Amino acid sequence: MNKVTLYTTEPCSFCRQAKALLGKRGLDYAEINLAKDADGRAELAKRTGMMTFPQVIIGDQLIGGFGELVVAEKSGRLTELLAR
Repeated sequence: MNKVTLYTTEPCSFCRQAKALLGKRGLDYAEINLAKDADGRAELAKRTGMMTFPQVIIGDQLIGGFGELVVAEKSGRLTELLAR
């Protein structure tokens, strides 16, 4: 199973919703809370070119934010990416 990385900040309702969706699926994920990790901001910008939250990465594949995560969940793409 591919590693899930979740970039978050505080306060962020979409971040909480993304964590809830992943938790509901029973998925382990590495959370990088950028409110507490200034170096993580540079890493996020380098990996994705994005500075909006949350940002979900599965393996090396950028999913995007919460809206994109929901679409991936509903379409079956999330399951597919996890299995790669």
